[in-house]
Amino acid sequence: MELKFRKLKADEIDCRVQKVYPNGLTLLLYKDARCDQNILDETVGAMNWQRHHNRDNANCIVSIWDSEKNQWVEKEDTGKESRSEKEKGLASDSFKRACFNWGIGRELYTAPFIWIQAKYCNIKDDKCNDRFEVRNIGYTGDRITELVIYNTKTKEFCYRLGNPSIEQSEPEEPSIANERIKPHEARVIKRMLEESESDIDSFLGYYHVDTVENMTEADYVDASRKLNKKLEGMKR
Repeated sequence: MELKFRKLKADEIDCRVQKVYPNGLTLLLYKDARCDQNILDETVGAMNWQRHHNRDNANCIVSIWDSEKNQWVEKEDTGKESRSEKEKGLASDSFKRACFNWGIGRELYTAPFIWIQAKYCNIKDDKCNDRFEVRNIGYTGDRITELVIYNTKTKEFCYRLGNPSIEQSEPEEPSIANERIKPHEARVIKRMLEESESDIDSFLGYYHVDTVENMTEADYVDASRKLNKKLEGMKR
Protein backbone atom coordinates (compact mmCIF):
# COMPACT_ATOMS: atom_id res chain seq x y z
CA MET A 1 0.00 0.00 0.00
CA GLU A 2 1.49 3.30 -1.13
CA LEU A 3 0.00 5.92 1.18
CA LYS A 4 0.97 9.58 1.53
CA PHE A 5 -1.04 12.20 3.35
CA ARG A 6 -1.15 15.78 2.09
CA LYS A 7 0.38 18.58 4.11
CA LEU A 8 -1.73 20.72 6.40
CA LYS A 9 -3.42 23.85 5.08
CA ALA A 10 -3.16 27.17 6.93
CA ASP A 11 -6.68 26.96 8.36
CA GLU A 12 -5.97 23.48 9.76
CA ILE A 13 -3.09 24.70 11.92
CA ASP A 14 -3.59 26.32 15.31
CA CYS A 15 -1.24 28.56 17.29
CA ARG A 16 -0.62 28.21 21.01
CA VAL A 17 1.30 30.62 23.23
CA GLN A 18 4.22 28.65 24.62
CA LYS A 19 5.82 31.19 26.94
CA VAL A 20 5.38 34.90 27.67
CA TYR A 21 8.25 37.28 28.40
CA PRO A 22 8.30 41.04 29.11
CA ASN A 23 9.40 41.80 25.56
CA GLY A 24 7.50 39.17 23.60
CA LEU A 25 6.29 35.61 23.47
CA THR A 26 6.92 32.31 21.71
CA LEU A 27 4.32 30.41 19.71
CA LEU A 28 3.92 26.74 18.86
CA LEU A 29 2.05 25.31 15.88
CA TYR A 30 -0.25 22.34 16.41
CA LYS A 31 -3.17 20.42 14.94
CA ASP A 32 -6.30 19.16 16.66
CA ALA A 33 -7.86 15.71 16.56
CA ARG A 34 -10.66 16.86 14.26
CA CYS A 35 -8.05 17.78 11.65
CA ASP A 36 -6.62 14.25 11.80
CA GLN A 37 -10.08 12.73 11.48
CA ASN A 38 -10.92 14.86 8.45
CA ILE A 39 -7.67 14.03 6.65
CA LEU A 40 -8.06 10.32 7.37
CA ASP A 41 -11.62 10.41 5.98
CA GLU A 42 -10.47 12.40 2.95
CA THR A 43 -7.46 10.20 2.15
CA VAL A 44 -8.45 6.61 2.96
CA GLY A 45 -12.22 6.89 3.44
CA ALA A 46 -14.25 6.91 6.64
CA MET A 47 -14.76 3.13 6.51
CA ASN A 48 -11.07 2.31 6.06
CA TRP A 49 -9.54 3.54 9.31
CA GLN A 50 -10.18 2.98 12.98
CA ARG A 51 -8.74 3.88 16.37
CA HIS A 52 -8.39 1.96 19.60
CA HIS A 53 -7.20 3.11 23.02
CA ASN A 54 -5.56 1.17 25.81
CA ARG A 55 -3.75 1.89 29.08
CA ASP A 56 -6.68 4.13 30.14
CA ASN A 57 -6.42 6.19 26.95
CA ALA A 58 -2.68 6.78 27.34
CA ASN A 59 -1.99 4.84 24.14
CA CYS A 60 -3.82 5.05 20.83
CA ILE A 61 -3.61 2.68 17.87
CA VAL A 62 -4.67 4.07 14.50
CA SER A 63 -5.33 1.31 11.97
CA ILE A 64 -5.71 1.74 8.21
CA TRP A 65 -7.04 -0.99 5.94
CA ASP A 66 -4.56 -2.26 3.33
CA SER A 67 -6.64 -3.72 0.53
CA GLU A 68 -3.58 -5.20 -1.17
CA LYS A 69 -2.52 -7.19 1.89
CA ASN A 70 -6.12 -7.61 3.03
CA GLN A 71 -5.26 -6.61 6.59
CA TRP A 72 -5.20 -3.69 9.00
CA VAL A 73 -1.90 -1.83 9.39
CA GLU A 74 -1.44 -0.27 12.82
CA LYS A 75 0.63 2.58 14.24
CA GLU A 76 0.63 3.45 17.94
CA ASP A 77 1.81 6.24 20.20
CA THR A 78 1.47 7.58 23.75
CA GLY A 79 -0.15 10.86 24.76
CA LYS A 80 -0.21 13.06 27.82
CA GLU A 81 -3.03 14.58 29.86
CA SER A 82 -4.32 18.08 29.18
CA ARG A 83 -4.90 20.59 31.94
CA SER A 84 -8.69 20.24 31.64
CA GLU A 85 -10.77 17.15 30.92
CA LYS A 86 -7.80 14.89 31.60
CA GLU A 87 -9.24 11.64 30.22
CA LYS A 88 -10.60 13.23 27.06
CA GLY A 89 -7.41 15.25 26.59
CA LEU A 90 -5.26 12.15 27.03
CA ALA A 91 -7.26 10.21 24.43
CA SER A 92 -7.09 13.13 21.99
CA ASP A 93 -3.35 13.63 22.45
CA SER A 94 -2.50 9.95 21.99
CA PHE A 95 -4.66 9.91 18.84
CA LYS A 96 -2.90 12.96 17.39
CA ARG A 97 0.52 11.46 18.14
CA ALA A 98 -0.44 8.17 16.49
CA CYS A 99 -1.51 10.16 13.42
CA PHE A 100 1.90 11.87 13.41
CA ASN A 101 3.34 8.35 13.05
CA TRP A 102 1.25 7.96 9.90
CA GLY A 103 2.70 11.24 8.64
CA ILE A 104 -0.30 13.53 9.19
CA GLY A 105 1.06 16.95 10.11
CA ARG A 106 4.61 15.71 10.55
CA GLU A 107 5.81 18.83 8.73
CA LEU A 108 4.94 20.82 11.88
CA TYR A 109 8.15 19.45 13.39
CA THR A 110 10.05 21.66 10.94
CA ALA A 111 8.38 24.85 12.20
CA PRO A 112 10.81 27.71 12.88
CA PHE A 113 11.35 29.30 16.27
CA ILE A 114 8.38 31.69 16.37
CA TRP A 115 9.08 34.81 18.41
CA ILE A 116 6.43 37.56 18.53
CA GLN A 117 7.72 40.93 19.69
CA ALA A 118 5.74 42.76 22.38
CA LYS A 119 4.80 45.50 19.93
CA TYR A 120 2.78 42.94 17.95
CA CYS A 121 0.78 41.62 20.92
CA ASN A 122 -0.77 42.64 24.24
CA ILE A 123 1.26 41.48 27.22
CA LYS A 124 0.09 42.29 30.74
CA ASP A 125 1.23 40.72 34.02
CA ASP A 126 3.23 38.10 32.11
CA LYS A 127 0.12 36.96 30.24
CA CYS A 128 -1.22 37.38 26.73
CA ASN A 129 -4.81 36.59 25.78
CA ASP A 130 -4.43 37.45 22.11
CA ARG A 131 -5.49 34.89 19.52
CA PHE A 132 -3.11 34.04 16.71
CA GLU A 133 -3.93 32.46 13.36
CA VAL A 134 -1.85 30.96 10.57
CA ARG A 135 -2.88 32.91 7.48
CA ASN A 136 -0.44 31.35 5.02
CA ILE A 137 1.98 28.44 4.97
CA GLY A 138 4.25 27.08 2.26
CA TYR A 139 6.51 24.08 1.97
CA THR A 140 9.67 23.07 0.17
CA GLY A 141 9.64 19.32 0.18
CA ASP A 142 8.64 18.33 3.70
CA ARG A 143 9.93 21.53 5.31
CA ILE A 144 8.02 24.70 6.21
CA THR A 145 9.61 27.57 4.30
CA GLU A 146 6.80 30.14 4.31
CA LEU A 147 4.72 31.16 7.29
CA VAL A 148 2.46 34.13 8.02
CA ILE A 149 0.81 34.60 11.43
CA TYR A 150 -1.94 37.11 12.20
CA ASN A 151 -3.02 38.50 15.58
CA THR A 152 -6.83 38.63 15.48
CA LYS A 153 -7.01 40.98 18.46
CA THR A 154 -4.59 43.64 17.23
CA LYS A 155 -5.63 42.92 13.63
CA GLU A 156 -2.00 42.91 12.53
CA PHE A 157 0.33 40.46 10.87
CA CYS A 158 2.86 39.67 13.58
CA TYR A 159 5.18 37.10 12.01
CA ARG A 160 6.39 36.35 8.50
CA LEU A 161 9.00 33.75 7.74
CA GLY A 162 11.47 35.42 5.40
CA ASN A 163 10.31 39.02 5.99
CA PRO A 164 13.04 40.96 7.86
CA SER A 165 10.67 43.75 8.92
CA ILE A 166 8.79 41.32 11.14
CA GLU A 167 10.92 38.21 11.37
CA GLN A 168 13.88 40.20 12.72
CA SER A 169 12.37 39.29 16.06
CA GLU A 170 15.42 37.57 17.48
CA PRO A 171 15.19 37.02 21.24
CA GLU A 172 16.39 40.08 23.08
CA GLU A 173 16.14 38.70 26.59
CA PRO A 174 19.28 36.78 27.62
CA SER A 175 17.00 34.32 29.42
CA ILE A 176 15.42 33.45 26.08
CA ALA A 177 18.45 33.63 23.84
CA ASN A 178 20.54 31.39 26.06
CA GLU A 179 17.98 28.65 26.53
CA ARG A 180 18.86 25.31 24.94
CA ILE A 181 16.92 24.49 21.81
CA LYS A 182 13.99 22.11 22.03
CA PRO A 183 14.27 18.49 20.79
CA HIS A 184 12.10 19.17 17.71
CA GLU A 185 14.26 22.20 16.85
CA ALA A 186 17.39 20.04 17.05
CA ARG A 187 15.74 17.60 14.62
CA VAL A 188 14.99 20.47 12.24
CA ILE A 189 18.62 21.62 12.24
CA LYS A 190 19.93 18.08 11.74
CA ARG A 191 17.61 17.54 8.79
CA MET A 192 18.60 20.86 7.22
CA LEU A 193 22.30 20.05 7.69
CA GLU A 194 21.80 16.74 5.93
CA GLU A 195 19.76 18.25 3.08
CA SER A 196 22.25 21.09 2.56
CA GLU A 197 25.22 18.68 2.72
CA SER A 198 26.86 20.99 5.27
CA ASP A 199 30.01 20.04 7.14
CA ILE A 200 28.81 19.20 10.66
CA ASP A 201 32.18 19.82 12.33
CA SER A 202 32.49 23.30 10.86
CA PHE A 203 28.88 24.03 11.76
CA LEU A 204 29.30 22.99 15.39
CA GLY A 205 32.58 24.86 15.62
CA TYR A 206 30.97 28.07 14.41
CA TYR A 207 28.41 27.93 17.23
CA HIS A 208 30.98 26.69 19.78
CA VAL A 209 29.03 23.56 20.69
CA ASP A 210 29.84 19.87 20.55
CA THR A 211 26.34 18.71 19.56
CA VAL A 212 23.34 20.29 17.87
CA GLU A 213 21.34 19.74 21.07
CA ASN A 214 23.65 22.17 22.90
CA MET A 215 22.78 25.08 20.61
CA THR A 216 20.86 28.00 22.10
CA GLU A 217 17.60 29.47 20.84
CA ALA A 218 19.53 32.45 19.43
CA ASP A 219 21.84 29.99 17.60
CA TYR A 220 18.77 28.21 16.26
CA VAL A 221 17.27 31.41 14.82
CA ASP A 222 20.58 32.29 13.14
CA ALA A 223 21.34 28.78 11.88
CA SER A 224 17.86 28.10 10.49
CA ARG A 225 18.00 31.31 8.46
CA LYS A 226 21.44 30.55 7.06
CA LEU A 227 20.60 26.94 6.24
CA ASN A 228 17.28 27.96 4.65
CA LYS A 229 19.15 30.42 2.46
CA LYS A 230 21.65 27.75 1.44
CA LEU A 231 18.89 25.26 0.61
CA GLU A 232 17.01 27.83 -1.45
CA GLY A 233 20.24 28.52 -3.40
CA MET A 234 20.71 24.80 -4.08
CA LYS A 235 17.24 24.56 -5.62
CA ARG A 236 17.85 27.37 -8.14
